[in-house]
Amino acid sequence: MTADLFALNADAQDLLFREAHTAKKFTDEPVSDEQVAAIYDLIKWGPTMTNSQPMRIVLARSEDARTRVVGHMLPNNAEKTANAPLIAVLAADMKFNRHIERIFPDAPFMAQMYEKDDFREPIADSQAWMQAGYFVMGIRALGLDACPMLGLDRPGLDADLFADSDLKCICVVLIGKPAEDAYGPRLPRLNYDEVVSVL
Repeated sequence: MTADLFALNADAQDLLFREAHTAKKFTDEPVSDEQVAAIYDLIKWGPTMTNSQPMRIVLARSEDARTRVVGHMLPNNAEKTANAPLIAVLAADMKFNRHIERIFPDAPFMAQMYEKDDFREPIADSQAWMQAGYFVMGIRALGLDACPMLGLDRPGLDADLFADSDLKCICVVLIGKPAEDAYGPRLPRLNYDEVVSVL
């Protein structure tokens, strides 16, 4: 059985992958700062190019912040966003390199490598997306569910929330305990032979 090949037991594999779904509805049980900190302390160890770590997590907790985020969601996503216990806006820090010298104090060429915007910004975007995947897995590992969404006006949200910063939204993630009717039917996945080729 292929499940036996993994270091994680079958229950952990199910929690993170096979039985995990994207939740569309949540209970009203709150998600605490302690829980979000635990998620981040786990997922921060995921690899990024040159340890760049460009993803930033902005939690919309106040009514004003929640209303502003909901206002940028597409109509089919607005209601579920408004009803989620916690809204997280994931963003890429386009000037993540401000931390590079601290991470690599003995390698000044690392800072020089990221001076050009046309080199640095695509890396910020791609590596933040990689971290977003870790973030969803960390949420599942805590026993919560996530609903990552791109159905929003990202430029509008950037102008609203991040106008005076170097952050650019990559997606919005809803976080909470799934409601009883949280899931739709399981959609099919591509098979191994449709995805993997050997050269």
